[in-house]
Amino acid sequence: MQTDKKLMPLLAGAAALLVLPLVLQGFGNAWVRIADMALLYVLLAIGLNIVVGYAGLLDLGYVAFFAVGAYMYGLLASPQLTESFPAIAAAFPNGLHMPLWLIIPVGAGLAALFGVLLGSPTLKLRGDYLAIVTLGFGEIIRVFMNNLDAPINITNGPKGIDQIDPIKFFGVNLGKPLHIGGFEVASVTLYYYLFLVLVLFSVLISHRLQFSRIGRAWMAIREDEIAAKAMGINTRNMKLLAFGMGATFGGVSGVMFAAFQGFISPESFSLMEPIMIVAMVVLGGIGHLPGVILGAVLLSALPEVLRYVAGPLQAMTDGRLDAAILRQLLIALAPIIVMLMRPRGLWPAPDHGKSLQAK
Repeated sequence: MQTDKKLMPLLAGAAALLVLPLVLQGFGNAWVRIADMALLYVLLAIGLNIVVGYAGLLDLGYVAFFAVGAYMYGLLASPQLTESFPAIAAAFPNGLHMPLWLIIPVGAGLAALFGVLLGSPTLKLRGDYLAIVTLGFGEIIRVFMNNLDAPINITNGPKGIDQIDPIKFFGVNLGKPLHIGGFEVASVTLYYYLFLVLVLFSVLISHRLQFSRIGRAWMAIREDEIAAKAMGINTRNMKLLAFGMGATFGGVSGVMFAAFQGFISPESFSLMEPIMIVAMVVLGGIGHLPGVILGAVLLSALPEVLRYVAGPLQAMTDGRLDAAILRQLLIALAPIIVMLMRPRGLWPAPDHGKSLQAK
């Protein structure tokens, strides 16, 4: 009986997630697109939670791995390289069109490599110093992508990369609607199901990591690095592993973002992005997987939902306040209110911080 009681909510939640895009599709593809972006941010937040929540390493340069994955897919699935390099065009006369089964592992591996490169020089840094260095790393990657159009045009600079191939999965082109009988499944809905599978797989990996020996070592480092080192934990390797594992999620999310958008530019990876991703982890409940998912969904959907609130508020002031400014004000107020009312996040971990409480 107890097993059935636990299973019923899971089955209800799974059914709701499967039906959600089909319901939203009736109100317009824009709402499904919001759900798609929310899933991508959930994927990013899960990866950052490994670094910040489990290992306690404040990483403000996480968007760099997002950019690496996106640009990797953009270069390997668009005419950009064949137009810039005649040798590549001669070797691939039909253009570069890498399959999904190759793109995802390559994107994850490349992002993990960059994660280790970021982690190596920051092993002795903590707190604010670590945050500043990682923030600088994220900005370096963005500026690098912005200027890598001369003397050889690789990233097309601020103009970005367009004509990126949509994902094709078992012969199904996710960039085109799918007709099943007399019912049409929109392209954004197809991407939703792909993103949902990736998120569920990521949740499983993150959950297993949390209760593994590696996860417990990360949490020991988070609570007290000196004590963890004294207990025989190799803090150097564990930190590098946290940076690398977290970066893989960012790389995969970047690949999906590039395929979904069909266009990427350095503006997509601005300073605001890492701040928002960190806010998702902190506001949801740092170190707690359900809380992180909740924070990512709320903060990613909030700006779009507030578009429908800012307009009426502007009308109430007879147009004296700009709708965009009101929207930004409401977005800023929401996290402040949450932090005042729920300092540990909307859904904090039940055991997080127990060791720091006074007895």
